[in-house]
Order: sequence, then structure tokens, then C-alpha cells
Amino acid sequence: MLGLNADRKMPTVLLIDDDMVSREVMATVLTLGGYTVHTAETGADSLALLDDGACIPEVILMDTQMPGLSGSALVRELRLRSKAILYAISASNAPADVVKGTDGFLMKPFGPEELQSALEHRAREPEPSPLTDAPVINDTILSQLRTVMSESAVREIFTAVVSDLDRRHALLLAAINKGDSAEVRRLGHAIKGGCSMAGAAQAAKVGQLLETRGDDLEYSRSLLAHLRAATANLKRILDAELSPKE
Repeated sequence: MLGLNADRKMPTVLLIDDDMVSREVMATVLTLGGYTVHTAETGADSLALLDDGACIPEVILMDTQMPGLSGSALVRELRLRSKAILYAISASNAPADVVKGTDGFLMKPFGPEELQSALEHRAREPEPSPLTDAPVINDTILSQLRTVMSESAVREIFTAVVSDLDRRHALLLAAINKGDSAEVRRLGHAIKGGCSMAGAAQAAKVGQLLETRGDDLEYSRSLLAHLRAATANLKRILDAELSPKE
């Protein structure tokens, strides 16, 4: 086991488990397998490690049943603090809401081979970027706008769209943190509608996905980065191509 994956850099792991024996055995096994492992006895301890910057994990393993902060509440707090891959771990079946909120489930006992296999399986199935095939601005709609209004009015429209997207990003984050999938879908619908009318195609595509897949809150959370990117792309064009000419 000491030679396992000796030729590759293994990710840093944060292991959260209230059972001392289970925690130390898993930490030792994973360390021997090449992983750098940090441990936390409670959910609160894990958040303190992340808040202090003492641990910047690429993978988080959290036991599904612990006293204090645990389950879906802990999942939400970990997601707010880390972009790490998050696996639920347990010696028995895990609660459905916890499994749904995490990136996978590993049954105890497991070793470095099982963890690496899970990570490689996840790596082979990336979620495609919704921005890949969508233009920042739909040229046809932009041309139509320019035929019926002045350039300054067109600028005002896209400036308002950028401002609105920034506002809705904050609202989406709040809705996701509250577990309010209905509000996520409503906001996605509003983004899709407004941005489609203005021709902001990338942002409209993200809005469509938020509307249709808003029940999957973790996927919706991942879409926030794409919404930020679409907004930044739109602002870049606004500054470069739609700015007032001297």
C-alpha cells in the first residue's frame, strides 16, 4: 500500500468523523495511500479549519450521522466554504437528503483505492459548460435593437442587464442556501426571459438551466460560477464595443 499512486500528486482530504477509532483508522489508511489528510471530530471543528485556512481540501469526507452540526445542515455550510468534492461516508445506508446534497457516497470501510476510483469516475463525467455553444450577445437581436433605438439606449439596456444579473446572483445564492428550489426556478425563469429579450444569450442559457434543474440545488450552485462568467463576458463587451465613442 505504501507504493500506491507514488507517481502522482494525491489530493488533500478533510475527514470529518466523530468516532475516534474510525477516524484514525481511515486517516492512517488514506495517508499510507498517498493522501494528505486533515481530520475533524465534529462538524463545527471542520468549519473552523476551513474558516482559519488551516486546511484547503480538494476532497471532503463527512460522516452522515454525528452529534451537533451534521447531515444536510453541515453539507450547506461546507459548500459555502469550500469547492472541494464532497462525499458522504457511513457504515450503513445514508439519509437520502444527505446523499442528494453531496457528490457521492462511500460505504465504510473503504481504502485509498475505492476513494481514487470514485474520484476518477467523477472526473470522467464532467458537467459540460452551458456557455460553450452560446454567444455572449445574439447578433440578430442586437441588430434589431439598433434599428429601433439609439446606440445610447442599447447601452442602457445592457447596462441594466448586467446590474440585474449581479442582483439576481445574490438572490440565487440566498435561495440555494435556504434550500428554496422554487425560488431558484423562479429566478432562473426571470433571467431566461429578460436576457432572451435583450439577446444576452449566455446568461439566458444559464437562466434556462436554473429554471429546469432548480430542484438540484448543488447543480444550481455550480451554475452560479457560469452566471458570473456570463455576466463578466457581457460587461466586457459592453465596455469594449458598446461604450461611448470619443
